[in-house]
Amino acid sequence: MTQPTPARLPSSHQDPSHPAAARTTTFAPRLAALLREHRGKDVFRLEPDTIGVAGHELADRILSARRATEVERPTFKPLQGRSIPPSEAALVMRTVGRDVREALKRPLPGNIDLSGPWPHTGHVFLRDLILGGDPYRLRILMSRNLELTTKLTWSVIAAGAALPRPLRARPGHELTALARRTAEAGNYQDRRYAMGMYRRAAAPVCFTVSTLVANALWLGSPFDPSVPNRNILYEAMRLLPPSWNMLRNASPEYPELDPAIGAGDDILVLPLLSQRDPALWEHPDEFRPERWDALDPDTAPGYLAFGHGSERCWGRHAVMPLAELLLDLLRNEGLAVSPKQRSAKVPLAGLLGVDEVQVTREGHCRSRCRPLSNGGLHRACSPCRLFENG
Repeated sequence: MTQPTPARLPSSHQDPSHPAAARTTTFAPRLAALLREHRGKDVFRLEPDTIGVAGHELADRILSARRATEVERPTFKPLQGRSIPPSEAALVMRTVGRDVREALKRPLPGNIDLSGPWPHTGHVFLRDLILGGDPYRLRILMSRNLELTTKLTWSVIAAGAALPRPLRARPGHELTALARRTAEAGNYQDRRYAMGMYRRAAAPVCFTVSTLVANALWLGSPFDPSVPNRNILYEAMRLLPPSWNMLRNASPEYPELDPAIGAGDDILVLPLLSQRDPALWEHPDEFRPERWDALDPDTAPGYLAFGHGSERCWGRHAVMPLAELLLDLLRNEGLAVSPKQRSAKVPLAGLLGVDEVQVTREGHCRSRCRPLSNGGLHRACSPCRLFENG
């Protein structure tokens, strides 16, 4: 059996003269096969026991039929065999939201440099912005290296929970509200659980925001200064949805909704496809943030970036302010994708995004001028002249 080949998609930018028009995106083979073979279809069989759903009306009926079970929830699955009730999950997310709001109130450091490889650079910035006062044994739980294996993650958590000294904030800082949950744990098992929850709650916020902004940079930077950050983010989430699938295990409600669904079939709802459906979107493969001037992300058919109306993403109110902050910083400093980078890969992963984007000031100015055709600075602009002269 031959393996599916990667899809090399040309730029999604509508303006052929824009720097983004020279970029090519390569999807992992399985993602490429989904886009190639199933886009525009409502329902189709993926595996002997799995049905794919991309039709927005059927997806709406499936997601409305029942709430997600604890093993279907993306973040709050059982933790080391211990169920996380919805009330606790909601409390944890409110705690994270409070920490994000506190971080956004503080003045930013004056030496921010967001150039370099993304999403890693953005992830490190967010980790330090939100969790910078927490001790190392907690901040290390934000490491992307822990994504390699669950065993590695829990080895780090177990070591941190076993340390005898109490948790204290770094000098000149205070513990986050999320960290205080660990500090207040009375024994090893409770500390271990609290540290696991720390990673479960905080890491997805940092991962998702940095990936979302990296995707936006790749798809459309440098951005037209008249386009709002929110439009840019909504459109980036449409073309490269970080949560690109929603699993629902076989359930008696589903066969009644469509004859293609059998009693033992699991369901994979695929925003990756519905958000590029030609029947729903004009120029579905093009990056057009201005389309969101007339669209509402909560009601646009097939748009599931924040989950379904029956169960909205709990982290939404933390993700959007942080992503807008990053875009503001990037745009104000004239940062964009390096003109030297012409291709990027989208690997098969739970969090969908380009694997690495090199972000530089090369060819772009602090006042958001369009770059010159030769990649140089716009010499008629005084901020450009100041930047060029150091």
